[in-house]
Amino acid sequence: MGMQQGYKRPFAVTLLYILLAFLGLGAIGGGSVLIIDPSGEMIGMPVSLLERSPFSNYLLPGILLLLVFGFLPMLVIYGLVKRPEWKFADTLNPFKERHSSWALSLYIGFGQIIWIMVETYMVNAVEFIHVFYMSLGLLIQVVTLLPVVQRYFVLDDAAERR
Repeated sequence: MGMQQGYKRPFAVTLLYILLAFLGLGAIGGGSVLIIDPSGEMIGMPVSLLERSPFSNYLLPGILLLLVFGFLPMLVIYGLVKRPEWKFADTLNPFKERHSSWALSLYIGFGQIIWIMVETYMVNAVEFIHVFYMSLGLLIQVVTLLPVVQRYFVLDDAAERR
């Protein structure tokens, strides 16, 4: 079963790709804008929102957003589709029977929830966009943990041992 040849991709796996791509592309756009204009004026986010944060402008948050929630989800999609051997990711994967990109997908969901929690604390407000992206992080986790998704990413040698 698992990742063996000829196994049809379940819709939930495609949904996981879509959710990660939505997060990644949005963060690439948002992070890029914050790097280009660290004042936040380009997207209507005054620097005064950062008063409770350690940041004086949006440059570092923009870089983190671009790398962690922009490029990383896109890399994870690549890993989920192509299933390369990633030694660096294998060391972070306690779920040895599943491909490491599956674990990274789960971590991205956790990271997204933490990012939004910290952001709402720092700006001392909760807006619709926070609820939306918190829900997106939770949805990425839920879809990643669906049994059909977990089975799809079981490594071939783990499936053969069963």
